[in-house]
Amino acid sequence: MCPKTQPRRSGLRIAVWSLVTVLVVAVGLVGVVLWQNSYDMDEQRVSIRHGGHTLNGVLAVPRDGHRRHGLVVYVHGDGPVDATHDDGYKPMWEANAKAGYASLSWDKPGVAGAPGNWLDQSMDDRADEAAAAIAWARARPDIDGGRIGLWGASQAGWVLPKIAAKAPVSFVIAVSPAINWLRQGRYNLLAELRADGASAARTKAEVAKSDTTRRLLGRHAIFEEYVRTMGGDADGMTADRWGFVSRNYSADATRDLRALLGVPVLLTLAGHDINVDTTDTERTYHKELDAGGALTVRRYPDATHSLLKQSIEQSGLKITLTALFSPRSLFADGFLDDQRQFLKELSRNSHATS
Repeated sequence: MCPKTQPRRSGLRIAVWSLVTVLVVAVGLVGVVLWQNSYDMDEQRVSIRHGGHTLNGVLAVPRDGHRRHGLVVYVHGDGPVDATHDDGYKPMWEANAKAGYASLSWDKPGVAGAPGNWLDQSMDDRADEAAAAIAWARARPDIDGGRIGLWGASQAGWVLPKIAAKAPVSFVIAVSPAINWLRQGRYNLLAELRADGASAARTKAEVAKSDTTRRLLGRHAIFEEYVRTMGGDADGMTADRWGFVSRNYSADATRDLRALLGVPVLLTLAGHDINVDTTDTERTYHKELDAGGALTVRRYPDATHSLLKQSIEQSGLKITLTALFSPRSLFADGFLDDQRQFLKELSRNSHATS
């Protein structure tokens, strides 16, 4: 009996130690994820009244012991975005906190239980919303009303200067901002077709389809007419989305940018942006804002439209793993540091002139 019992006990010990090893590794990985996704700032849920309803927001505040902080107000790009952008904003909020700035963001209407529907908004509606948030922040004793500025990406390019025309701001960080809705749409269409290796025939057909859509928008066609004209194939377009596009397709930031003249602006552009024509954006910002002498441009050659590293964004697995184990590494090299330095320089200049 003994010769048979010994191997059985040895096998049991191996199984137990293997299980222990797996558990230790699993606990270690969980610990790394929790550590990497913990940020040096304090977050609190806030409610902001605007237009008879409530904006559900998050205020992230530095842990530096100071009673008052400057504030970066976040203006989302397109889509159903919640206050933290699925936690994607948090590395930026932490960078802001290191520079002595709090960050404020809120769920778009209809997102994460917020009232309303973001697709019912115009760019002016979005600007009014942000202006209300700024007024709310200025009334807080922990926010320095003289150091409130804006951060906005992509579609926010049409909103940022409208906000500045309604509520004075101390600075703007514009990330991959759009200039003209129709030009951007055509640029994006052609860039995606090139990336897909589309044939000349397919490109011609897609451009013709886009031209038809533009004509329908120009004569204020309703959604049902759009669907009929497209042969019954809405191609992902919904009635709500058609209403949103119909309200906003004529957006152009060129003239509105004059509201930012003299305001410190950090323009952030990506080298692999297939959504926005960054050459057009940079040219327009220089044309409209150079006279104020407060424009700073930063380009990130290896970044995509969202300012993620291209090598990471191309792989869903890489995005997931990086978000879990090293979320600050999602962004292009220098992106977070440049924003932190921009804010620190603003604070230094503010203290020097006060």
